[in-house]
This record gives sequence, structure tokens and C-alpha cells, in this order.
Amino acid sequence: MEERLQKILSRCGLCSRRTAEEWIGQGRVTVNGRRALLGQSADLDRDAVEVDGKPVEPPDHLYLMLNKPRGYVTTARDEKGRRTVLDLLEGVPGRVYPVGRLDMDSEGLLLLTNDGALTQRLTHPSHHVGKEYLLRLKTPAEDPAAGLCRPMVLDGRPLAPVRARLVGQEGEESLVLLTIYEGRNRQIRRMCQLQGYQLRRLRRVAVGRLRLDKLPPGQWRYLTPSEVAYLRSLGPAKSGTMGVRE
Repeated sequence: MEERLQKILSRCGLCSRRTAEEWIGQGRVTVNGRRALLGQSADLDRDAVEVDGKPVEPPDHLYLMLNKPRGYVTTARDEKGRRTVLDLLEGVPGRVYPVGRLDMDSEGLLLLTNDGALTQRLTHPSHHVGKEYLLRLKTPAEDPAAGLCRPMVLDGRPLAPVRARLVGQEGEESLVLLTIYEGRNRQIRRMCQLQGYQLRRLRRVAVGRLRLDKLPPGQWRYLTPSEVAYLRSLGPAKSGTMGVRE
């Protein structure tokens, strides 16, 4: 399948798309022995693409789980110079990218891969994979699980139903497991604000059937073959019994 050259070089883990455009402009990239042009497409199954005379090979796919600590941004490069999740991936034998996002003050399970097709599948709006979070909240005198399941509107659109369950109480703080099925910008924090809850800590503990379990903060591991197979098996969201307080 033909793709733009900058996408090919990025997908193969050689550089970002922006850097790939610079390389093409500098004449470092050739296709079938001829200098490549900006905007040109190629097919690695048919065309010989080279950078500085070295063949570009399709990458082996990598699938990782990271326990993201607070204080890191979920991006490959940050123009403000902040620490990124890629700074935690010492020893990974190739370039990978985050699947979705966790904001800088959030922590927990983050998937990373160089499999572009799987990334698109998992982040496409038609594939609502449930994501479970552990929330530490200070709330008024009410059950926060019930409050988080109330109908809410963000940016003029109703939120999809969620699941919530109260799992503990520590003094004035409640511990709630919340599962959401969409990925609106800062959705959980904004939900808590709408209900008047003070969100003290937000940690993602599961994506579908994949669980963080005992992976230490700041550490990563490879996904198992069965975990990768599970992610590849995920299909479009189906209507079901969402929106219940457990």
C-alpha cells in the first residue's frame, strides 16, 4: 500500500514526520535510486526506499505497557522541554508512540506501540474500549459513584454513560473505580468539577482486559502474545449495559 514518505520513515522508527520532511528536502531520501520529492508516496513492498544510501525496512512491531508517573507528558517531543513518557523507555529496541493520552498530572497504564494500524483501531471513535481509573476524591456528603453516573454534558454534547463503584473510604476521601468509554479532553477531571468533587489523584488501572497490576511506577514491560491478540480482536463498540452504578 502506498504511503507518503514521511509517514513511512516515521512508521519505521527512523524519525518524526517533521524530521522526515527535512531529510527529504535535504536530498537524503531516495526512491528506486532517484532523489525523493516532498509529497511523494511509495510502497515498501514494491519500492526501494533508502536514507543516506541505507535501505528502509519495515519495522518489527513492538507492544508495551508503561506505568506512567505523574509529571510526564504523553507525547514524543515537548516544545516546553518537559519530561515525556519516552524518557522512561530505556532499553526499548525501537521507536514507539503512545496510544491515546494521560495528562501530566495523571498516572497509570499507558500503551505504546509502533503498530500504526492497531493504534488507529484503538483510538478511532467507533471502538470504545472501556478504560478503568482509580479516583481519590473529596466530595460532599453523598455517594460519588452515584454522582459520577449522572447524565452530564461537556462542550455541548452529552457524555456516554459510565460505570462507577465506591471501593473505599479514607477519612474525608473516597476511592472510586470509574470506567469510561470515550476520550474527551480531560474528561474525568471535568466530570468531577461538574459534580463539585475535588479530585486528589487519578490513576488508570485497566484498558479493556489489560490491567496494570503490580507494574511499578516508571517501569514498562512487553505485552504478552495473548494481550496483543486481545487488542487486535477488539471490534466496534456495541450497545450494552453501560451507565450503571455498581
